[in-house]
Amino acid sequence: MKKIAIYGKGGIGKSTTVSNLSAALSNLGYKVMQVGCDPKADSTKTLMGGNFIPTVLNVLRDKGDDIDLEDIVFEGYNGVLCVEAGGPTPGIGCAGRGIITAFEKLEELEAFETYKPDIVIYDVLGDVVCGGFAMPIRNQYAKEVYIVTSGEMMSMYAASNISRAVMQFKSRGYAELKGLILNAKNVENEIELVNKLSEEIETDVFHYIPRNPIVQEAENIGQTVIESFIDSDMSKIYIDLAKKIMEVE
Repeated sequence: MKKIAIYGKGGIGKSTTVSNLSAALSNLGYKVMQVGCDPKADSTKTLMGGNFIPTVLNVLRDKGDDIDLEDIVFEGYNGVLCVEAGGPTPGIGCAGRGIITAFEKLEELEAFETYKPDIVIYDVLGDVVCGGFAMPIRNQYAKEVYIVTSGEMMSMYAASNISRAVMQFKSRGYAELKGLILNAKNVENEIELVNKLSEEIETDVFHYIPRNPIVQEAENIGQTVIESFIDSDMSKIYIDLAKKIMEVE
């Protein structure tokens, strides 16, 4: 089972990238589980026909500890297994702690042993890499890390912080940064800026995703590009990303 975490600043298009990646992997014949680790709980929305699924934290609040996998794991587009960690009640509690709680519950219910996915993708908010948000890399849930960024200053700043967090754990044999995914925003000199960043943090630009309005068109109807425009150039770009990730050792 391949286990990867994809980090990035909020609003960078990380969840869009992850959902299209999951859909592409499923089309290549892999069994995929996507775990959303963002309090907004919208990571899997386009895999679920535009619908929000119950989060692990909300289910625990409603039902207590007596829950089943079927309460928190939902089948989306082409069999992709969807989970949303969720977040605390606004103004109360810690979002990072919510991720820890969700991970512990998935482990307790033996989710991976039950569903046996070929690949698990953790979609993690990277604005703040506190203990909870570092959970996928800190506790060996993920072995490979990718960072989605654009050429925007704050996006690259977040990417730099995330890379430092990964380096904290690399020496312990935990997750390893495999590269940046450039999700273009058409910033001036964007490719050059992100290439420079990759040199500074000693990694590579793993994949380039150009800006294309059909991504938004697909999201407007609650779908991924893979589902809505399978024969498009953008679909091929996400499929190429999926193939490259599966080839990484």
